[in-house]
Amino acid sequence: MKRICVFCGAAEGARPAYADAARRLGAELVARGLGLVYGGCAIGMMGILADAVRARGGEVIGVIPQRLVSRELAHAGLTELRVVDSMHERKATMASLVDGFAVLPGGLGTLDETFEALT
Repeated sequence: MKRICVFCGAAEGARPAYADAARRLGAELVARGLGLVYGGCAIGMMGILADAVRARGGEVIGVIPQRLVSRELAHAGLTELRVVDSMHERKATMASLVDGFAVLPGGLGTLDETFEALT
């Protein structure tokens, strides 16, 4: 395995434990030598996860649709940020870059991404 895609929310969530889980997962990915592929956002669970991986020197590839670059505040501190045309292209690009998937708390977008990966 080389990289894991993690689906999670652009908000921090209702419980502090969610942010703690994102930080722990980020640390564990780096400890295992795995890169992160995620939705490219600088805020919420996505930002916390990406920052946790980058703080430990890990690889982080963000994939974000152009229309969400300013709305979701695209993360400027990643190893690589790929800007795509649509949500469909976002999911396909993320899937093409990874060997597995993980899910942290999120909303409907997280569910959509998770179900598409499962099917």
